[in-house]
Amino acid sequence: MSRNGPLALCFHALFVVFMLAPILIVCWVAFTPTGFLSIPVTEFSLRWFRAIARYPEFVQAFWSSIWLAALSSAFAVAFSVPAALAIARHQFRGREALSALLMSPLMIPHVVLGVAFLRFFTQIGLGGSFVGLVVSHIVIVLPFALRLVMASAVGMDRALENAAISLGASDWTVFRRVTLPLILPGLASGWALAFIQSFDEVTMTVFIASPSVTTLPVRMFLYIQDNIDPLVTSVSAVVIAITVVFLVVIDRLYGLERLLAGRGRD
Repeated sequence: MSRNGPLALCFHALFVVFMLAPILIVCWVAFTPTGFLSIPVTEFSLRWFRAIARYPEFVQAFWSSIWLAALSSAFAVAFSVPAALAIARHQFRGREALSALLMSPLMIPHVVLGVAFLRFFTQIGLGGSFVGLVVSHIVIVLPFALRLVMASAVGMDRALENAAISLGASDWTVFRRVTLPLILPGLASGWALAFIQSFDEVTMTVFIASPSVTTLPVRMFLYIQDNIDPLVTSVSAVVIAITVVFLVVIDRLYGLERLLAGRGRD
């Protein structure tokens, strides 16, 4: 008997509509020719997409967000690899405490983290700097990267490593030629998820960013406080389109199927 009965299918359909409706509405309003936000949109125009070029602060903030997300996710994945291998493979004193410490940013409100980082970076001279933004974003995206890298490490077949060791391969060669390729789907998935989390972060970044170093979500947040035109919707539509393309490419290269298949072998 199938578990997906009519009620379950209706619930799933309503859930998908509930999740996608805000995104679709934002993309719909982005094509309005009027100078204010209005629904429904009866005429379509690229007016507000062309207007993005007249606001260089949005373009600058976009590239700052790209660099920030790329660096913070790369460092988060780099830190996650040794931590995930140690937690997934070994039993040692403080293992649970280490895992809880690395996952703790998920349990702390970002407002609290923002205030704490603001005070800390101000005291050490990194207030309003790009380096401070990178450090703070590494902290908040590390749990997302760690979970996926750890899932990939748990599902890895260690017999391949043992075979390489028996053939005389060094520890570094085993890691570079055997371990790293086997956990690569987890690394790519963890990097992608960490990148999205960093790019989308606004609550904590508001406290740390400065007028000269800010991110696109913060710039959009500040813009809508004083303006009601559809420019922000066009910027959001462009970001949504880039995100969809990015996720499709990542899925085609390192799909979650490989990661789940690796766990199924464990």
